Amino acid sequence: MKIVIVEDDKVLSLLLSKMIQRLGYEVLDVISKGQDAIDKIQNLLPDLVLMDIMLEDDIDGIDVMIRLREKGFNTPVIYITGNSDPSHQQRAQKTDFEEYLIKPVGYEDLKRNIELVEQKKS
Repeated sequence: MKIVIVEDDKVLSLLLSKMIQRLGYEVLDVISKGQDAIDKIQNLLPDLVLMDIMLEDDIDGIDVMIRLREKGFNTPVIYITGNSDPSHQQRAQKTDFEEYLIKPVGYEDLKRNIELVEQKKS
């Protein structure tokens, strides 16, 4: 499975990358800005996107996925965020996400959720 990480925290993106590689999956790219995520996800065509909500620019992770969905991209997304605000979860519903995980995310949680996405795809 090929995964794109969209995360503005450098330490967390490195940690997520290492966990994904340890699970035997490929990290296609790590992206920190919303507009870059829109552009790169369309080109890379990952099997899964791990998406933070707050990003470095003025496009948040939910907006990234809304724009990609509007363009017909049905790539599964798992949101990983430090924000448990219900309004974000309601906005995220528009993107048909797989899971909404609150930071910090442990290895076992990540593994279980990626495996669930993998099972749905097969």
